[in-house]
Amino acid sequence: MKTIVVHSGGMDSSICLSLAVKEFGADNVLSLGFSYGQRHLNELDNAKNIADHFGVKRIIIDLNCMSEITDNALTNKDLKISHSQGESPNTLVTGRNGLMARVAAIHAEHLGANSIYMGIIEVEEANSGYRDCSRKYMDLIEAALRLDFDNESFQIRTPLVFLTKKETLELIKDKNDLLYLVENTITCYEGIPKEGCKVCPACKLRNSGLKDYVKGHPEFSFSYINKI
Repeated sequence: MKTIVVHSGGMDSSICLSLAVKEFGADNVLSLGFSYGQRHLNELDNAKNIADHFGVKRIIIDLNCMSEITDNALTNKDLKISHSQGESPNTLVTGRNGLMARVAAIHAEHLGANSIYMGIIEVEEANSGYRDCSRKYMDLIEAALRLDFDNESFQIRTPLVFLTKKETLELIKDKNDLLYLVENTITCYEGIPKEGCKVCPACKLRNSGLKDYVKGHPEFSFSYINKI
């Protein structure tokens, strides 16, 4: 195994999966998902289908303890999703990306892989208040992992981190693969496919990015283009 992609089944992590397959080949990539009591649990089924599409092996690791040690609207379905001006959204799962990166990296090191992929993007930090979606954050985790593994070359790869949502879509050169991801990834925190609920922060960013992409590529179309 050459690399592991932390793969939720959403657009960003699925783009990372496609990039990893292009660089390393499907047989050398592992799609790794986490079950942590997320309200959009159906994203895991989608991720399995996407991994199959790219010919990649898929495993899921149980982190359901998250709902026992912290409270948020992503793991507590009794809470209504909200995002007040100037505050982090109540869908923020404190430390989630750092924990997932560490667990995925430990497994990668065990398998002899020298990197993992994380589909974080700083526009999420800037626009949605997700503090663990920056390269600065991942640099800290990466430094600790290099100490853990006694390996200064271990990498947390974040190919989307400095891009806009539109620019992340530009990375997929094969329009058939792009169409597949647009139709089959789940971004919505309510687990609603395609255009999603259109209200949660994730849906707003995804749909805005898709609209910007279509402006530059008017020939590109998908089943819910008129709903966003």
